[in-house]
Amino acid sequence: MAEMLTGVTVRSRVVGGAAVVYASDYLNKLSGERIERECRLQLEAGRRALVVNFRDTELVNSIGVSILMGIIDAAESVGAQLVFSDMSAQTVELFEMLGLTRFVALAKTEAEALATLSGFAAASQGSGH
Repeated sequence: MAEMLTGVTVRSRVVGGAAVVYASDYLNKLSGERIERECRLQLEAGRRALVVNFRDTELVNSIGVSILMGIIDAAESVGAQLVFSDMSAQTVELFEMLGLTRFVALAKTEAEALATLSGFAAASQGSGH
């Protein structure tokens, strides 16, 4: 219901077999839950490659970080690749300090993230497993 009240939606798009989800300027409880919901919907739709683009994100609070951990867990549970892209130096530093970078790949740009994931998608489809 909170989503209807705020009128803010999470932008996302599908590129090949990957979904790109765009984080908001401030990743807190409300915006984080929206991003998590969109990522889970993409995973439920069968996507096995996700990019979370932080291009517009200026601040991530502790609740936002814990929600990102939930997204990482959801992706891992279905064998999906997850890449965070377009992060500010401060956000990269925060994620490194908190250990998130051990569980998720980082890319400088969305294009770089998609290139990384297209290689994964091709390898996982061709493996026959």
